[in-house]
Amino acid sequence: MESTEVYYHGRKQLKVQHEETGTSSNNAGACSETGSRDEDDQLPLLDGTHISCLYPEILAIIFSLLEVRDRGRAAQVCQTWRDAAYHKSVWRSCEPKLHLRRANPSLFPSLVRRGIRRVQILSLRRSLRDVTQGLPNIESLDLSGCFNVTDIGIAHALTADVPTLKRLNLSLCKQITDNSLSRLAQHCRQLQELDLGGCCNVTNTGLMLIAWGLKSLKSLNLRSCWHVSDQGISSLAGLDTEAEGNLDLEYLGLQDCQKLTDEALMHVSIGLKKLKSINLSFCLSISDSGLKYLAKMPSLCELNLRSCDNISDVGMAYLAEGGSRITSLDVSFCDRIDDQAVVHVAQGLVHLKQLSLSACHVSDEGLIRVALSLLDLQTLNIGQCSRITDRSIQAVADHLRKLRCIDLYGCTKITTSGLEKIMKLPQLSVLNLGLWHIR
Repeated sequence: MESTEVYYHGRKQLKVQHEETGTSSNNAGACSETGSRDEDDQLPLLDGTHISCLYPEILAIIFSLLEVRDRGRAAQVCQTWRDAAYHKSVWRSCEPKLHLRRANPSLFPSLVRRGIRRVQILSLRRSLRDVTQGLPNIESLDLSGCFNVTDIGIAHALTADVPTLKRLNLSLCKQITDNSLSRLAQHCRQLQELDLGGCCNVTNTGLMLIAWGLKSLKSLNLRSCWHVSDQGISSLAGLDTEAEGNLDLEYLGLQDCQKLTDEALMHVSIGLKKLKSINLSFCLSISDSGLKYLAKMPSLCELNLRSCDNISDVGMAYLAEGGSRITSLDVSFCDRIDDQAVVHVAQGLVHLKQLSLSACHVSDEGLIRVALSLLDLQTLNIGQCSRITDRSIQAVADHLRKLRCIDLYGCTKITTSGLEKIMKLPQLSVLNLGLWHIR
């Protein structure tokens, strides 16, 4: 049975169900279940059937299916349940969210006993050293938003190697500087994911230290690191004589790095051959010429150019003619993207599965070309494209049969007739109309 739910101001307004002929048997099933419960209540409890008689391994499997909070409550029932609930398999992949305010001697031993290796710190009033010493096998540490994390705190926490740490999130830790990155480069050499989003005191020197020490890094987010320039990207790409670079990088987030120019993209194309995804949104100095370099990267799958005002149809032509194999492209809010740019996209970027054109100057002509050419599209965002009408929506409904998600917010010329056609797409699961949200 398939269903489509319509939401208006967050409230469910309409639910249309498509199901085979026949009446629902929910009520009958409910009555039958109630009757069986009454009969079970009258049966005598046989020896050996009580839950306390289950093997601890079976209890652990049951507890692993509970919500995290309920697992902790189960551990308080009795000693047997506590032993089972503390089995490491119950807490596999769990990431506790902790407020570290007062000393609690039992906290970290309890986490270690349960095999916890991933933690998120929501607030920190104790030394960060308590975390690194209390969890010697820590794999993931999320400190995002902990405004009081400083270079001194990082220095006290990292006095020795932490070879198990693979993921570190320092986003919005705005007191962090290059000094902390020096510590990371020395003692966290196995780090694979590093998030420095909003760490506005990080400079090119910090990137050189990352390029020198964190050779296993696969994901690096530098969002709003305003001091980072082309020279820092050169270090990451291994083009600096003082560092080998992070040549295994697969994701690079450069959103809102205002000092970057097309030269940075040249460095990326030369050195970061394994890069799969790059976010250049709000990089206002990136132009069409920079896309020439990205078009030559066969491994690049995702490209975000949102609000890059200097990107136009020329840049789209470079991508299309350069043989780019990207599967996800976002050029939303790029003022110079119009029908001609979309024609280049439709002709050359035939592997696209996700395309975002929100607030671009696209009309029915451009959208019809997309519908006729990009038959593998699964996500299409054309919100605030006010020139779109039912004519191109008909083409979308006829040809994009794999479409799962579409954004039509602000498309004021689309009528109820057009929406009805879109809703008949066989795989559609999300339709965004702004105040209306259809799932």
